Amino acid sequence: MALKVAIVGLPNVGKSTLFNALTQTAAAQAANYPFCTIEPNVGEVGVPEPRLDALAKIAKSKEIIPARITFVDVAGLVRGAANGEGLGNQFLANIRDCDATALVARCFEDGDVTHVEGRVNPLDDLDIIETELMLADLDSLERRMTGLEKRAKGGDKESSATLRLATLALEALNAGRPARSATISEDDAKAWRMLQLLTSKPALYVCNVDEESAATGNALSDQVIERAARDNAKAVVISAKIESEIAMLDLEERGEFLETLGLHEPGLDRLIREAYALLGLQTYFTAGPKEARAWTIPVGATGPQAAGVIHTDFEKGFIRAETIAFDDYVALGGEAGAREAGKLRSEGKEYVVRDGDVMNFRFNV
Repeated sequence: MALKVAIVGLPNVGKSTLFNALTQTAAAQAANYPFCTIEPNVGEVGVPEPRLDALAKIAKSKEIIPARITFVDVAGLVRGAANGEGLGNQFLANIRDCDATALVARCFEDGDVTHVEGRVNPLDDLDIIETELMLADLDSLERRMTGLEKRAKGGDKESSATLRLATLALEALNAGRPARSATISEDDAKAWRMLQLLTSKPALYVCNVDEESAATGNALSDQVIERAARDNAKAVVISAKIESEIAMLDLEERGEFLETLGLHEPGLDRLIREAYALLGLQTYFTAGPKEARAWTIPVGATGPQAAGVIHTDFEKGFIRAETIAFDDYVALGGEAGAREAGKLRSEGKEYVVRDGDVMNFRFNV
């Protein structure tokens, strides 16, 4: 699955520093978490997954291949961006192509770094971002409504369905709420995504704090966390400056540095995992002498759907999935031990894959 998260924020909030730290981390961990630069402002990183190392050791895998997620460093937006101010058109196009947004709010004071609004207020930062995205969505929908209404009156069923969803979105936006606040049924989910609304995308709040607050956060990040709780959203506290420093260290130095800061892991690992979870995703594994690999699937995916992520032929010709829970695979020393202990299960087409399943597919094309 090609997953993209847009890093969105005002100028001078640490957005690009965060993106650079992500790409540097990926480059530094190339052995386990490959990185490639697709465009100057697009980076693809591996989802941190300690379970892969354990699988690779047991299966004696030559290569470790993690699940991947792409981050897009969107041009800093300003008030009026929805009307073309700054690089408005560019940021809108970049966000529309992504699956989720990471909204970066400045939660640090620094007299040497000017805030575009002349003050440091993370809640105002988030309000500006959300307002510009909502205005862009309103404009997009209003320009489409006349055509949709005309086609719907003419009996076009697809246009009628789209018009109904567009109306729901407009109701939310006109009430000052993002489109994601609208209640959409599972049957309408695909058509809803086709509207390509900026505020319908899942959002993660990123609190960029000063170095001293990296482990515990501060009063400014607390405000964002409280807002996230009210919005039924997630928030991550991170110091982009520290993450840039961590990214340049080797693994041993990194562990020592994190310990001095009171951190158990890099904040970027938490950010990547939260972005992954935000999209309603989970991981299953394949493991063998050639490679140990993590595969991305939606929560609730069945065996055939999971197989289809590897190759469409696997889904079409699915027979069964030989499945071992991750904990059993590790505890019993791999596939042979799990089979002998009766922990290797043969699952059919109705099986709902669980996070961490180690799977081997049988299929016929």
